[in-house]
Amino acid sequence: MALLVIASCQLMVVLDITIVNIALPQIQSSLHFSTTGLSWVVNAYTLTFGGLLLLGGRAGDILGRRRVFVFGVLLFVLASLLGGLAQNSGQLLAARALQGVGGAIASPTSLALISTTFAEGPARNRAFGVFAAVSAGGGAIGLLAGGMLVEWLDWRWVFFVNVPIGLLIVLATPRWIDESERHPGRFDVTGALTSTLGMVLLVYGFIRAAQEGWSDGLTVGSFAAAVVVLGAFVLVERRSGQPITPLHMFADRNRAGTYGMMLSLAAAMFGMFFFLTLFVQNVLDFSPLRAGLAFLPVSAVIAVGAGLASQLLPRYGPKPFMVTGALLAAAGLGWLTLTDVHSTYTGSILGPMLVFSLGMGMQFVSLTLMALSHVPAHESGAASGLLNVTQQVGGSLGLSILVTVFGTASSHEAGRQVPVFLARATERERLLFRRTGELPPPWADEVLASGVATAFIMAAVFAVAAALLALLVIQVRPSDIERLQGGTVPGPP
Repeated sequence: MALLVIASCQLMVVLDITIVNIALPQIQSSLHFSTTGLSWVVNAYTLTFGGLLLLGGRAGDILGRRRVFVFGVLLFVLASLLGGLAQNSGQLLAARALQGVGGAIASPTSLALISTTFAEGPARNRAFGVFAAVSAGGGAIGLLAGGMLVEWLDWRWVFFVNVPIGLLIVLATPRWIDESERHPGRFDVTGALTSTLGMVLLVYGFIRAAQEGWSDGLTVGSFAAAVVVLGAFVLVERRSGQPITPLHMFADRNRAGTYGMMLSLAAAMFGMFFFLTLFVQNVLDFSPLRAGLAFLPVSAVIAVGAGLASQLLPRYGPKPFMVTGALLAAAGLGWLTLTDVHSTYTGSILGPMLVFSLGMGMQFVSLTLMALSHVPAHESGAASGLLNVTQQVGGSLGLSILVTVFGTASSHEAGRQVPVFLARATERERLLFRRTGELPPPWADEVLASGVATAFIMAAVFAVAAALLALLVIQVRPSDIERLQGGTVPGPP
């Protein structure tokens, strides 16, 4: 029951990253967002979530993990209610940012609660397997749930649905989860603010570059400011007596390699969901519900991969699954680069999607175990928070980079398609094009498909980078395998 409570919270938080995607067209028309402003409906959540995860993990260590867990869930529920009731774009963006804060408090605390609730060995391995499957599969479940809610009810229900779920979690937590030991300390607020601001500036720079080009003044200024602020973050952490990010964690090559892998794989995963969602709805003309159903196999195969890895990890150790999983992800993304306007779901999308999902399922169990291996109890919250940070930051940064690649490729393809369109279009179609600047189908489909295929090339590069990190950096010792099997192994000095 404790695992059910913890996993339900993680599912609610992770699911919210993608559940909104399918509702974006309805949100845009209802609250009168511009196309540029609409992207911040996703980014406002992801950036506050990723930027404040470290502070959330630290809060659990200092104040008690169960207490902080309940507060985070309640804040998330309140923000979800406000999001569903939003009457204009500003209210919705504020609610999304507040959702990210609640998620940042609850998510790392829930992962740390596994470490304190389940004994090291097979029980904890199984718990991490369930948690990893939920974390990896939540995105696909969000797309399905979003399609159902938008088609059958209204876009506001993608927010309202969190309210009863969150309240049930809050009611069940005191009954099934014990409070953890509190560790005296202080909050590194300066570190949290500089890290969050630095990431916002960096992601904004990439998004701006996709829209206005790399030579744009705001693009260059955003990148320059990001470098300064993130540099200040590193200085703050090095001088702090109790940093929000204990930099000594990166001294362990396995943990540093794990964080690097999560950064790369999250970039690839966010890209796959984002671009395939665009492709199946705009090129294949799937309805919101059908688009959500199209991603349902992803969750099932991720669960299979996570279950397989959690069963075999004690025998073989995590490294074989880290290498194999990253290579499978790269193979699936490489297969998706063949996507064009003639592709079909069953013939061109489903196969590579399943290969990618199997690899990701293997990865998340292995990465979670490796990131928390040999971490002292008083730093488990910070370690789990840092793992979640790399996932969210990698997703935000990676998606912004992939959108930039997509934008460049789409512009080049549009340059080829516009003359063809003008030669064949009616006078009315030419007038509409001059007014909106947007090509109609089938020319628009050609542009989108070209951009998506090119973006998947870069996504595959991210996955290959993760495979190289696993192969060249990760080192599994015999004591690590014995620890996974529940043997008695001395802790870290």
